[in-house]
Amino acid sequence: MRRTSVYFGLGVLVALAIGWLAFPRVIYTHQQQPLAFRHKTHAAKSGTSGCADCHSLREDGSFTGVPKNATCATCHAERMGTSPAEATLVDNFIKIGRETPWLVYARQPSNVRFSHAIHTKRAGIACTQCHADQGESDTVKVYEQNRISGYSRDIAGGSRFHFGRGPHGTRMSDCEGCHRDRGVDVGCLGCHQ
Repeated sequence: MRRTSVYFGLGVLVALAIGWLAFPRVIYTHQQQPLAFRHKTHAAKSGTSGCADCHSLREDGSFTGVPKNATCATCHAERMGTSPAEATLVDNFIKIGRETPWLVYARQPSNVRFSHAIHTKRAGIACTQCHADQGESDTVKVYEQNRISGYSRDIAGGSRFHFGRGPHGTRMSDCEGCHRDRGVDVGCLGCHQ
């Protein structure tokens, strides 16, 4: 009887380990961004002073999100360098008037109401609080999309080792943690419709 219990326990541990390691590989598709964009290089070369130079708020307070190619075309109407990514941007998108099909890591579900203006202007939260050090990156991470929900792992899963610690991100648990840390209670309908 004791030997059976040991085998059963080992079987459970092996199954859990396999699930812990294999399940994320099965449930998420991995996609590359259409261009190898380098935030750090753009900030250094263009002299941008921060995220708001390209990712801005409209007059009504709504967020513009990923910049349109018209913003990129202010510098990249023609090729400036020898980068393959820039050649792709100019030749395949800007010159033919087609928007770059960026995969958005932080696209929220349709039942979520989120205002960048309230968080950045009124609450004074820095972009890095939710989006980490994207502005310091010279690489574009792989976009992982949940096969079931269709949303990015950044909002629908995140790190398996997060456990509610570390910098906040764009998952619901991150939002709840930040609100709790700041003593802000908006209830379910404050963020969901």
